[in-house]
Amino acid sequence: MPAEGPVRDGGKARFHLIETLRFEPKEGLVRKDLHLARLARSARALGFAFSPDEIEAALAAELRDADAPKRVRVGLEADGSFTIEAKPFAPLAEGTVWKLRIASTRLASSDELLRHKTSLRSAYEAARAEFAADEADDVLLLNEKGEVCEGTITSVFVELDDGRLATPPLACGLLQGVMREALLLEGRTVEQVLRPDDLRHRKLFVGNSLRGLIEARLVG
Repeated sequence: MPAEGPVRDGGKARFHLIETLRFEPKEGLVRKDLHLARLARSARALGFAFSPDEIEAALAAELRDADAPKRVRVGLEADGSFTIEAKPFAPLAEGTVWKLRIASTRLASSDELLRHKTSLRSAYEAARAEFAADEADDVLLLNEKGEVCEGTITSVFVELDDGRLATPPLACGLLQGVMREALLLEGRTVEQVLRPDDLRHRKLFVGNSLRGLIEARLVG
């Protein structure tokens, strides 16, 4: 299939920015600073108005009485208006292993918009639709060079011989995930171009800031 690019109307992208955070009663919003920093970077790069103080105040008000884990979604419009939605969240059971498959849908490594978390999801929706829910817990996308990019909702990691994890560089065409960024900052992860065979021959994980790292296996 052809590589997907951003949807545009009259040369201007029509979309909103998204952050999905995990709230824990004892910890608060997990990796909140990294999420807000990513939102600020994307807003600056794409010309969105952004008031971090307003969003932080709204998050605090939304979660003031929360006493159980929540999935918290922030949506930011270009004019600076935003929405916040908090829903119950059930963590994965310990020992969960996800099944992964590779989509025929491709991403374009030249599409820098992929680095930002936006509502432009057509490529990811097409990839997910290639497999039934019982066939894959997440579906991986490659770029036009056959390099691994990411899952539809996760970043991809393989374990190296020294115990660190390797994850594809942004230049391959992928989201600058918050979990990915946290692991890079901690020195637990390095960037490395990966191909499908790397996923078959090394211990494999996927993850995001909401669910953390999840052991996985590539099938098919």
